[in-house]
Order: sequence, then structure tokens, then C-alpha cells
Amino acid sequence: MSKETRTEIRFFNIMQYEKEQEYLSRMHKSGWKFTGISALCVFHFERCEPEEVVYQLDYNQEGVAHKEEYVRMFEDCGWEYIQDYMGYSYFRKPMSEAGEEEGIFCDDESRLEMMNRVFRGRLTPLIVIFICILLPQFVSNSLNHHPVISVIFAILIILYLGIFAAFASHYLAFRRNVKK
Repeated sequence: MSKETRTEIRFFNIMQYEKEQEYLSRMHKSGWKFTGISALCVFHFERCEPEEVVYQLDYNQEGVAHKEEYVRMFEDCGWEYIQDYMGYSYFRKPMSEAGEEEGIFCDDESRLEMMNRVFRGRLTPLIVIFICILLPQFVSNSLNHHPVISVIFAILIILYLGIFAAFASHYLAFRRNVKK
């Protein structure tokens, strides 16, 4: 007897929503339908008939605030709502209904607008935490000669700077392509 459910731990950063969509589509095509995601990036699946399915993520805090209308708008276009997680809403549609290139975002301008929403909703709080908490703590601990704590804060600062650089690089490249 085969298992009917499956759980996988996968991490996608805030700019890897397209990779996450592709991962969910591949899983569905191999017979595992996405049922939800829980804390710490734990993806849940149930066995299904293998099928070509388009998965789409949208980051829209206003949509979540007006959830009923937001979900209905997508359902009216044939998208099945799955859940919200960390600001992203998950949708899917069979490829037979979606066509080859259909997605929630029909053009680069709408994709750029979603990236702007991600910046405002996810990256801005990280920048505030960095400037108001991590940086002052690092300076304070460095001046007070707490080497272990200074090293921990240095690692956090490097991690934050890496997140900022990765997002900025992806965002600016995409924005440059849209403006051409």
C-alpha cells in the first residue's frame, strides 16, 4: 500500500516565487497535489492523478485584507484558491483550462507591481529591523568588547546584507527589462 500524503521541507526566499511555482507544478505533474504549507516551509501534498497544473503565487496584503472579494476575483477567472502563507496567496489551475502562457500576471508591469508589493511588505520591515536594532547592537557590542555576541551580530548583518543584495539585484534587473 502506498502513502496517500507526503511532506517536504523546502525553502524559497522572497524573490523565488517563480521557482516555488515551478516546484509545485512539477510535484502535481508527478502525482502529488499541493494541499498547503505550514510553519518552517513544510509543504504538504496528497496523492492525485498526474496532471499539468499551473500554480501561481500573489503577494497582495490588500487582497488578504479583503479576502472574500480577492478570492472571488481569481475564482471567477478559473483559479482555485489554496491558502495564504507569509503574505503570499497560492492558486492553481489545470493547464487544460489555463492555456500555454496564462498566469495571474499577464504582463511584466503587473509582475513588477507585485515585486513592489513584496518590497513594501517584506523587505521594508527587514530594513527597519536592520537599521534600528541590528546595527546599533553590533556597534554597542563591538565597543563593549563582547566578542561572541559581536560575531553573532556580524553574521546577522552579513545575512541581512545578502538578502538585501539578492533582492535588489533581482528587482533592478527585472525593472530594467520592463523599462526597455
